[in-house]
Amino acid sequence: MTNRPAPPLGATPAPKGTRFAVRSSAERVELCLFEGGSERRVAMRRDGDVWSATVPGIRLGQLYGYRAHGAYAPARNLWFDPAKLLVDPYAIEIDRRFVQSPRLARFGDDTADIVPRARVVAPLSALPARPLFRPGRLIYECNVRALTMRHPAIPAAQRGTLAALAHPAILDHLRKLGVGAVELMPITAAIDERHLPPLGLRNAWGYNPVVPMALCPDRVPGGVAELIATVAALRKGGIGVILDLVFNHMGESDGQGGTLSFRGLAPDIYARTADGTLINDAGTGNTLDASRGVVRTMILDTLRHFARAGVDGFRFDLAPVLARGPGFDPKAPIFAEIAADPILSGRVMIAEPWDVGPGGYQLGQFPEHWLEWNDRYRDQVRRFWRGDGRTGDLATRVAGSADIFTGSASRSVNFVAAHDGFTLADLTRYAERHNHANGEENRDGHADEVAWNHGVEGPTDDPAIRAARTASVRALLATLFLSRGTPMLTAGDEFGRSQQGNNNGYAQDNATTWLDWEGRDRALEDFVAALSRFRQRTAIDWTAWLADAEWRSLSGGAMQEGEWDAGDGVALHLALGDETLILRFDRRHGVSAIRGAAIDSRSGVGPG
Repeated sequence: MTNRPAPPLGATPAPKGTRFAVRSSAERVELCLFEGGSERRVAMRRDGDVWSATVPGIRLGQLYGYRAHGAYAPARNLWFDPAKLLVDPYAIEIDRRFVQSPRLARFGDDTADIVPRARVVAPLSALPARPLFRPGRLIYECNVRALTMRHPAIPAAQRGTLAALAHPAILDHLRKLGVGAVELMPITAAIDERHLPPLGLRNAWGYNPVVPMALCPDRVPGGVAELIATVAALRKGGIGVILDLVFNHMGESDGQGGTLSFRGLAPDIYARTADGTLINDAGTGNTLDASRGVVRTMILDTLRHFARAGVDGFRFDLAPVLARGPGFDPKAPIFAEIAADPILSGRVMIAEPWDVGPGGYQLGQFPEHWLEWNDRYRDQVRRFWRGDGRTGDLATRVAGSADIFTGSASRSVNFVAAHDGFTLADLTRYAERHNHANGEENRDGHADEVAWNHGVEGPTDDPAIRAARTASVRALLATLFLSRGTPMLTAGDEFGRSQQGNNNGYAQDNATTWLDWEGRDRALEDFVAALSRFRQRTAIDWTAWLADAEWRSLSGGAMQEGEWDAGDGVALHLALGDETLILRFDRRHGVSAIRGAAIDSRSGVGPG
């Protein structure tokens, strides 16, 4: 007798009808089919913890949801309320965006008119092509909406959508920068946090999903077909795609949050303490319990789905949650399961290696084949150029952070600015956050970022201060592109984007975060392109550990012990065949790379 794989969850079209299957601990589950303004309910059969129904005549495009019956006792983690329309946890497309309403959390209030319906679509089955992206190449982090909302060349109807990334104007810009992969901030459907709508704000970033696979109707109005087409267009241009995914929590929030999907079907996916309190290691009200096999199965099914759409890999938001049970385990089952999966084992995996739970900082503790965001790189490179950092720390980060990462190559994702925090331009213009527009009395966001304003907070017409700020930005960028590891640049930082000192722009879906293409600093953009060309054309394996290298003082002599603790700078001499490449990091005079053609952060001179 052979063991057959379990039938898939979600909606699976077949010649004799579409099979709907959902995991639930409810006493009874109904399938709800929508046609125009009518709702037809179909009883589902139970097999273990999976409820299913096969309905003949259901075609692609059919809208559906679920209602679950059972006890309603939140103190016992029971939230069953048949008045709540529930989105399929395996939904791939939905017909509208999620919206907040007090009715979502009130027992007995019907929500069928405000909750999205899932759409039946054909499942993806083709084996994906090999990833284009390779560690060491440039990652370009971007919010698809913010990237294109103000681009004059993109048709108005297409702005803010994933499809706009395939527009020639965007492709040309990405190729100019030498981008190896775009890292897309979440394009799955998310819900605004409860406090935002009363303030007239909405979540601009998307890190508050409700179900993991459903695409955002605003950002990806064409659904899965738009995702596949955009990925293919980028790949044709030599650019890979990495999806930023959230598997640490879902947007149903804490005990006062709405019942939208999991909470009304299978609330056991959320981690709880012994007394039933929701664990909040994600800082968002709930935490997924990846110690449960059903949660890991859902995560792997999601990754396979997007891999079949052609994406190169994934960046995991607050990734330690993946390995909590409850404490972080570097040998957690999910790592082995991903490594053993024939579709996922060759994908790029990137961890944001921290969460807000106990022992949540786990930089360097992920599997050897994973890349990791390196905040020590960010902070220590910033400190050096601010004037209060050690030369030794700078050298360690430039060399690949061997004090953090073991193995045959550096797994460091190097960055000096990201979506979370000051923009690159703002970290040299503002010493303090200015998040007043977020409606939280300037208490949100990082309060102690490594930033400096060159003596004046905010914009200034003083030419000396403006020149000093430009020099700082260029030095930071040159350091980024001349460091071992994988560089990451956030969209717009290549041409001086500003958020006017807001270092937590998650709630600003407006001109604060939308890129100003017409007002961009084209000289800085050209400088970044030159840096990227220099990195690509120099015969260096940028992820390998340093060999045949020598650190020297700025005067050319051997580094003395005390010079590592000082902050003047250092010169790195690298043997390249019969040549020597000299990388100089000089706090007073910026960064320069000398080997025939030179690149200099002070003047922007670079190789052609």
